[in-house]
Amino acid sequence: MITYPLLNDGAAIGVTASSYGVSPLDRKLFEQACERMKEKGYRVHCGETVFKQNKAKSASGKTRAEEFNSMMQDDAIDLIIPPWGGELLIEMLEYIDFSLVQEKWILGFSDISLLLLAITLQTGLATAHGPSLADLRGKQTDNTTAMWQKVMSTIRGGSIMQKSSAKYQQEGGVDVNSPFIFHLDEPTVWKSVTAGEVTLSGRLLGGCIDVIRHIIGTPFGNVQYFQQNMIHNEPILWYLENCELNTVDLRRSLVQMKLAGWFEHCSGIMFGRSGANRPVDSYTVEDCYKELSEELQLPVIYDVDFGHVPPQLTLINGAYAEVKVQNGAGRITQYFKD
Repeated sequence: MITYPLLNDGAAIGVTASSYGVSPLDRKLFEQACERMKEKGYRVHCGETVFKQNKAKSASGKTRAEEFNSMMQDDAIDLIIPPWGGELLIEMLEYIDFSLVQEKWILGFSDISLLLLAITLQTGLATAHGPSLADLRGKQTDNTTAMWQKVMSTIRGGSIMQKSSAKYQQEGGVDVNSPFIFHLDEPTVWKSVTAGEVTLSGRLLGGCIDVIRHIIGTPFGNVQYFQQNMIHNEPILWYLENCELNTVDLRRSLVQMKLAGWFEHCSGIMFGRSGANRPVDSYTVEDCYKELSEELQLPVIYDVDFGHVPPQLTLINGAYAEVKVQNGAGRITQYFKD
């Protein structure tokens, strides 16, 4: 059974640095994000880890986990949003008390997606893969990114539909004269390994493949247990995005997932846009997607709106989703069912 939190007006956001903290150089940017949340009516509570950053982490894994555990137990905090991603969230997993996990949203992506996936697999709590707090600091928010509030406000038993973006940000920073965070300048095209209309459906699971692959074979990555006990053998629809891997490292990671049984009872795979995917000896990411599709005999779609190339949809681990891709456009409907 999947448990779905509910985002209410005036909710209290607990900010804890589960990976990177906020350095002095980034403090103004972070404070802008907090101010935007307050303008939307949310209350913001920052943990002690937030303004710490040294040697690729905000604090030790144990310290970060203790603060996360504390926020989970704190009835005054309604949802948890880390400032952004990072590199070493995996260090805190062994110190998380999963028995203390309560019905509250956790939102983020990149390194944070490892926390999201582990929580959902261990507890059946739905978690939200979407914008980081820093991505919400603009005076205005594009239509795709802005859906995070509507998605997380969906009631149990309800559904929410999101469409592919019109444009995405290919590279670079933001226009300082723009009220938006992202400079969306390239037409969005969702693609498929096979021609024609593609439809997929199943229970969503996924995240940044760079980091989630590292819990394969650990107690935190028991996909089979989740499938049998939480979703009663329904098919899994995987969504995966690549932050830094070249094409052969991506291929190795996908083969490892296959050998570990993560793709058993799978209905399809979605890949987000990526600024990585560097070819090796003419081996391209399209080659990788095609081989995976042929081996698993599953539909594969790619360049979907999630990951490190903005904007991105808000995808809920554990929710049932129906996806349709046709003529470069797509839509995804998520159903918050048990």
